[in-house]
Amino acid sequence: MLSSGTRARETGCRENGPMRIKAAVLEEFGSPLVVQDVELAEPKAGEVLVRLVACGVCHTDLYTASGADPSGYAPTVLGHEGAGVVERVGEGVSSVVPGDHVVTLFSPQCRECIHCRSTKTNLCLAIREQQNKGYLPDGTTRLGRGDEPIRHFMGTSTFAEYTVMPEIALARITPEAPMHHACLFACGLSTGLGAAMNTAKVEPGSTCVVFGAGLVGLGAVAGCRLQGADRIVAVDLSPDRLELARHQGATDTLEGGADAVERILELTGGFGADYTFEATGRVDVMRQAVESARMGWGLCTVAGVAGKGETLDIVPRYLITGRRVCGSSFGGVKGRDQVPQFVERALAGEIDVEPLVSHRLRLDDVNHGFELMEAQDGIRSVIDFD
Repeated sequence: MLSSGTRARETGCRENGPMRIKAAVLEEFGSPLVVQDVELAEPKAGEVLVRLVACGVCHTDLYTASGADPSGYAPTVLGHEGAGVVERVGEGVSSVVPGDHVVTLFSPQCRECIHCRSTKTNLCLAIREQQNKGYLPDGTTRLGRGDEPIRHFMGTSTFAEYTVMPEIALARITPEAPMHHACLFACGLSTGLGAAMNTAKVEPGSTCVVFGAGLVGLGAVAGCRLQGADRIVAVDLSPDRLELARHQGATDTLEGGADAVERILELTGGFGADYTFEATGRVDVMRQAVESARMGWGLCTVAGVAGKGETLDIVPRYLITGRRVCGSSFGGVKGRDQVPQFVERALAGEIDVEPLVSHRLRLDDVNHGFELMEAQDGIRSVIDFD
């Protein structure tokens, strides 16, 4: 039994069969995405049909498209940083209704598994196995071309006009939030905010260093500010990004380089920072973040995703003398609960999202979004569907 909304694009949307939608498909690794018509089946029990309004173009999408992701697969519809409107819901869905505004979650929250019930992690176990294979919870796909299935990416596949997702992977947000802002909370911005607020739990009055001033790093800067940090040092190669970091709350900026650790020690009286954050995905920078952490209690939080086969080399002495290292996936954010809170804080003026949206594109321009990212042109390109 499906509950239906009232609005649909002119895409061949039908209540009793697959609908034809436009989507950006990864046909083979290392090749441009192909924007084409595909079929999308109706949501089954526990699933929701979402009409996308906006979607960020994230480095993780490019990482998979390039073939660098060892767990990648094709064909698939990429995209995971989405925001949209619920169109229809499958049997048993109770937390959202048609017309609700939602943010898509690649990191679901069932609220029932042992991980969801724990305050120690946000890594929900409910659908993890099938999601990692590109399937919805029942082990099948809703995307296809005739008899050929197309797998779902990160359980979301938001480079498309519509998507079908599990109810537990949608965060219901206020309709007052601009969708081109809300979509950034689906991944990058929440990852940075959460790294500071959830994973590291930055204490008031502390000194923090953030390596990388992309979307995740800028989110970490904002998170440190919201936590009451006294000093926030942003490290990046780009003067423009460092200026954005100041706008988000950085008190100091440094141009990145081989001597970054030495300069951070000089800034902190020779001790290092209480908290350091790595948001570049480069293992050499991860090592700098470890070595910049304060002797005795410094905590380094790694949020960047390293390349296939890369390893982090740490001198054990840094650990023996009290420094700690931890990882952070989606900032430790339990998405259905915390993403709506972040959106509300943005509406209240505590998080300035607009400077983070650098380019507004159409779906047909998705490959240009990747080009802008590789050129480090801006912070985030957002695809508009309406």
